[in-house]
Amino acid sequence: MSYPSWQPGEGPKDPQARQGPGGVPSWRGQGGQPPVWYGQGGPPQPAYADGTHSMLASHADRERAVDVLRAGFGEGRMEQAEFEKRVARAYAARTVGELALLVADLPQGPVPLPAAVGAVPRTFLPLPVAKTNEKAIGSAICGGLCLVTFGLTGLPAVILGHSARSEIRRRGEGGDGLALTGLVIGWLATASWTLVVTLLLIAALTTG
Repeated sequence: MSYPSWQPGEGPKDPQARQGPGGVPSWRGQGGQPPVWYGQGGPPQPAYADGTHSMLASHADRERAVDVLRAGFGEGRMEQAEFEKRVARAYAARTVGELALLVADLPQGPVPLPAAVGAVPRTFLPLPVAKTNEKAIGSAICGGLCLVTFGLTGLPAVILGHSARSEIRRRGEGGDGLALTGLVIGWLATASWTLVVTLLLIAALTTG
């Protein structure tokens, strides 16, 4: 890759040289005016406006041009010697037209690489969260209330716990631990009440 031989303010004599990268014209106007850009916060963007090619370049303009040169050098579009030569000219440039000439044959920034598209392996996919069975929640609540109600909610805890475990196996829902907790506490409360009632009956029969 060679650096263009014409200087800022001169138009190339060969009409084919007026075509920039991708067939975009890089010169316009009588006598061949160099391209300019209007860059606020981004890389130099070629533009064409009569009389603006002689606008004095700012420090930011020079840095944007050097960034484009660095990207082109990193992509292997120019040799080390040519890169250093262009960078030196960029820092010494007085107008935006001179800077535009230095990057006219380069992409305006690094060429983006296509992202690899593919299905995500199931190993890395998040595990689906199973819905908690409502009856399992009810069973655990009734089991916890046995301590307050002296075991009166034990029977509902047992009924809801068995129903919840059946639905969990059939639907694949969550909450088996809650249902099991309600079942254990419910059965203990029910057994306690059964034992108490049995003892009361025996005592009543004995005293009678």
